[in-house]
Amino acid sequence: MAGVDRRFRALVGAYAVSGYGNFLNLIAMSLFSYHVTGTAFGVGLVMALRLLSGFVAGLTAAALAARTTRLRTMVCADVAQGLALAVLALCSARTPMWLLCGTVVVMGAGNTYFTVALRSAIPAMVGQESRTRATGLLVTARSIATVLGFASAAPVIAFGGYGTAFAVNAASFAVSAGALLVLRPRTDGDEEPVQEENGRGKDAVRPRGRRLWHGVAGLPALLLGMILLRGIDALASSSHNVALPVVANASAPSDPALFMTRFWAAWAVGTIAAHLVLRRARGVSAWGERAFALGTLAMAVSFVAAFTGLPAAALMLAAACAGFADGWAETVYTARLQTAPDRQRTRLFGLSATAETAGFALGTVLAAAALEVLPALTVVGVFHGAAVCGALVLLLFVFRAGRARSPSSTSREERDTHGARPGADSLPGA
Repeated sequence: MAGVDRRFRALVGAYAVSGYGNFLNLIAMSLFSYHVTGTAFGVGLVMALRLLSGFVAGLTAAALAARTTRLRTMVCADVAQGLALAVLALCSARTPMWLLCGTVVVMGAGNTYFTVALRSAIPAMVGQESRTRATGLLVTARSIATVLGFASAAPVIAFGGYGTAFAVNAASFAVSAGALLVLRPRTDGDEEPVQEENGRGKDAVRPRGRRLWHGVAGLPALLLGMILLRGIDALASSSHNVALPVVANASAPSDPALFMTRFWAAWAVGTIAAHLVLRRARGVSAWGERAFALGTLAMAVSFVAAFTGLPAAALMLAAACAGFADGWAETVYTARLQTAPDRQRTRLFGLSATAETAGFALGTVLAAAALEVLPALTVVGVFHGAAVCGALVLLLFVFRAGRARSPSSTSREERDTHGARPGADSLPGA
């Protein structure tokens, strides 16, 4: 399937539907967990169980990919989550604890397996040349689904109860699985990776004196640095997710839900704008580790600014800026990981999912505890300050890597490797 055609857009639409159900479910499941357990501690345990299952799924995603196709993984993940939620919807009036725990385990693992398979399959679906545009469409679809899911959770639960909310989510997974089975996109392939900036393909000989950039466990060091920063960013993001309801109740006690809806709607507009900019970007300066680090840096600063007590218009502008930087960073990050060889991509995205899940889980616990004694601005500032530091460190390493790849050193390396040819400059700093 060459290019971002109608079939892929239909797949994105189905993904948006399941994403809507997921974000609706996040609200419904949190409230339902409190209804079943009766304590805030019980809610925390249920959330921890869901995050733990996602963490384990990230570690095992590569092993699963070696035994089956990505298409089958995505369909099975959708079907498993849909069935689990359908059973929970039928038993919502009297739900045993074991059923609730089993459902969240299936949800956590299924979501991770699906996301890893989908992200790593994009180059096979649309080709390397269209991967960034395709990833941007997915990020935009998820952003819109986030706002709609959060905004509609309260009326759906009020109208039909928790059973209706779970049934809607189950139906959304059925739509996604049905679209995959009908469209049957190509999800696995052995296409060549995009060449690195110095022109080395996967079989090129590495020069001596470059061990710093060899990475760990067969993965490039800068890619591992990006994954680590993504995990730190997830930890930082947990702070504004936990702090936003607190600020909403303090700033708009009469209608905190409206405050949060406006915030996330402005954020979604920003992510859509990022996609529109990136799809028109030309030239090498738009991509790579440098662009990802700068996007993460801008996102952290924007989120901190949003908690400084700004007036409504300025607050929405800060949220839109955070959304733009968020959409930019995620699209560039995902597109960069997608340049890896087909057999390595699932491993990279599995590590990424593990890092993000662990960061968000740890951050949620720490941020919630910190908000008991510190103001929201301090908590958000400290957490996103860690993301700023991580981005600056990655920029330093990118700069050092760029100096190591200067024209003079490249010429020496070419002589040492007996004619390794420089290739197309697709992703700078890679």
